[in-house]
Amino acid sequence: MKKVAFKTLGCRLNLFETDAIASELSKRNFKIVDFADEADIYIVNTCTVTNQSDKKSKQVLNAIKRKHPAALKIVTGCMATNYKETLQQSDIVDYVVDNDHKAAIPSVLEAHFNGESVAPDIFDKDVFAYDAADNTFHTRSLIKIQDGCNNFCTFCIIPKVRGRAVSRPTDDILKNIEQVVNFGFKEVVLTGVNIGRYKYNGIDFEHLVEKILNIPGNFRLRISSMEPDGFTGSFFRLFQNPKLTPHLHICLQSGSEEILKKMRRMYTAQLFENMANTLREKYPGFNLTTDIIVGFPGETEEQFQESVKMAKRLKFGHIHTFKYSVRHGTRAEKMPEQIPEKEKSRRSEIIRKLSDDLKLDYRKSFIGKTQTLLVEQFTKQGYATGYGEHYVPVTVKQTGLKRNEFYKVKIVNIEMLDEPVLIGEIL
Repeated sequence: MKKVAFKTLGCRLNLFETDAIASELSKRNFKIVDFADEADIYIVNTCTVTNQSDKKSKQVLNAIKRKHPAALKIVTGCMATNYKETLQQSDIVDYVVDNDHKAAIPSVLEAHFNGESVAPDIFDKDVFAYDAADNTFHTRSLIKIQDGCNNFCTFCIIPKVRGRAVSRPTDDILKNIEQVVNFGFKEVVLTGVNIGRYKYNGIDFEHLVEKILNIPGNFRLRISSMEPDGFTGSFFRLFQNPKLTPHLHICLQSGSEEILKKMRRMYTAQLFENMANTLREKYPGFNLTTDIIVGFPGETEEQFQESVKMAKRLKFGHIHTFKYSVRHGTRAEKMPEQIPEKEKSRRSEIIRKLSDDLKLDYRKSFIGKTQTLLVEQFTKQGYATGYGEHYVPVTVKQTGLKRNEFYKVKIVNIEMLDEPVLIGEIL
């Protein structure tokens, strides 16, 4: 059996695609091993959303070339798409597989080891050609419902590397979820580039979620990152269903109306705040997390402070902070008043510290309350760890629990590890 190791960088969409490819390779008699182990094949699924993402991807590729010169090396993902010709002309990797052909990687490998000379581009383009994955790296099952984006924000390179928005057939999604629930997965996560814009044969995102919630089985549904403009007026009613977890990651990017216009975002800061307040009024304790970009071209200190003030008002459960990164080929690349890196770092640290404070305050609010823990792994002491329905980490200092099972726990304390972790007791 040929040994295959994966390294995945970037978003949950990449994680889904890695899971699906690894599961398919397992069926084809390849052995999946840890990335730190010796392997015959190394597959790197890359990200290119920022300069830092490119840097990390290149570091991984160079490390593989240095440590495992005889291994077969495949690079795929968004950086592979963005720098396809450059990578093809280098001696760092053997195969460069863009996003359109990523699902063909198992076929590329089979052909290679049968002695055939193949180019990944000879296979059909299909961003949804992934079978349901039963052998994955995660307790959760990631389900791809959509790919690409039509928004063309001025800072973003994703439409170039993922293409225009396209939605997966509804019946295929429902069948995929039925399969993974039958495999035994207890949590399903919907993912894509801009999932709120899902639309297939008259079925929009709200009605897709409604159909998924009607699938029988003991599972819960989580929605991954969304844009604020992807909601219909009645969407929030769906959180009344206990299967739908009370957490959303909605990308704010800036609390300044002027900066949002410069970014070409499809919403206003006021719309975002109204939406957040509606969620919290309907569902007290709802976990709302977000992204904020600091140092966008022309962002003044006053405009930056608008993001800070809005974050404090909305009390996000977590803020993922990005320093604006120039992406070649985007409109923002040519904008005047580019912010110095030192200033971007200062602003990023302010948001990071604020996020830590807000996260701790939010998680303290769970003490004395209950969470439904889905056990994902165990510590060296045998304690069970995982996440509650609000997407907060929970540890139960009790041995003998089972992985991939739900447990009702009462939160009794918080421990500061790499982040604040809720400590629970089984009820």
